[in-house]
Amino acid sequence: MSRFYIITLLFFTILSCKNVQEPEQTKTEQNLIGTWRLLSGLTIKGNDTVFADYTQNEEMIKIINQTHFAFLRHDLNNGKDSLAHYTAGGGTYDLNGSTYTEHLAFLNYREWEGHDFTFEITIIGDTLIQTGIERIEDLGIDQKIIETYIREN
Repeated sequence: MSRFYIITLLFFTILSCKNVQEPEQTKTEQNLIGTWRLLSGLTIKGNDTVFADYTQNEEMIKIINQTHFAFLRHDLNNGKDSLAHYTAGGGTYDLNGSTYTEHLAFLNYREWEGHDFTFEITIIGDTLIQTGIERIEDLGIDQKIIETYIREN
């Protein structure tokens, strides 16, 4: 083959290659991915509001990657007193702008599994604020939560 044919073949081969790229992540998606430590939470049920400081007696982290979330929460007394508890759960999520919807597939409270929970999220620097409604009619759960997290990494 002559050089002309080889160069022409190479030229068309290069032109036929597609530039396959991952869809670009939005700034919110990029900022959401990571490990978050829960600092505090407000739970509002009807006229009752309960504040929880998650830096005292217990801790919780939430890990979010491109497609899934997981959370782990436990007491700081190694399960050896009346405050002993352990909670773990996770699943997939959707993010549309600042609307974050968790599709809970795993939880040690099994009756919560298979439910979706939609939140509005705000990320300011290293702080994530998640606000939304947890509603499971069969369990009589209907509450608004506002959680504040700080980025671990």
